[in-house]
Amino acid sequence: MLNDPEIIRAAIRKAHELGADVVGTVPAKRLIDCPSAIAEKRPGSQDRGTYIVLGLSHDPEHPELDLWEPGRGTPGDRILARIGKDLARWLQEEYVVRARLIPYRLEDGGIYLKDAASLAGIGRMGHNNLVLVPGYGPRIRFRAVWADLDCPEEPSPEGEDPCAGCEEYCIRACPMDAFCTGTYSRERCLARMSTDKKSGRERIDHCRACELTCPGGDEA
Repeated sequence: MLNDPEIIRAAIRKAHELGADVVGTVPAKRLIDCPSAIAEKRPGSQDRGTYIVLGLSHDPEHPELDLWEPGRGTPGDRILARIGKDLARWLQEEYVVRARLIPYRLEDGGIYLKDAASLAGIGRMGHNNLVLVPGYGPRIRFRAVWADLDCPEEPSPEGEDPCAGCEEYCIRACPMDAFCTGTYSRERCLARMSTDKKSGRERIDHCRACELTCPGGDEA
């Protein structure tokens, strides 16, 4: 019988087999007071288990992955949801471990996915409020699976600031001036997305200016 760390390692391998480009794990309790939870005064509540964070590359050559459809989200997120559901089912069938796909939206019971990815060691948060992942830069989308497993406690990964020495391409590219105060303004960014969704188009191509101009993390 495998112990929890061994099952977690097996789950990471399985997630890659199912199509995830990057995978990491973090104890659920670490999300209770993660930076975004503190900033938005919305602490998490899950104090047990492990979040398995799944990442999927959104290569600029495949912009269709990011086209938002009312009531359906994006094709890329649907792929991630399928991977997550298949992984949760596999954990239940293979190891009799309770597991479930976490909803994407906070309002529906979701988590701060970028914080989770950073704490899981997948990448580091950049000044553009995006996780910069080695080999992929910020062009990664995330979902998470909760599993009733004990994840080994590990310190947050440290390293050089991924934006150190950058010429601030993201700040100059932003059409909403979302960095006008020196830090990222979620409200300005969401205002653009809200306007996009009111356009009446069947498939919406949201702004990716800060993401597509960012060179951070591209090196493998």
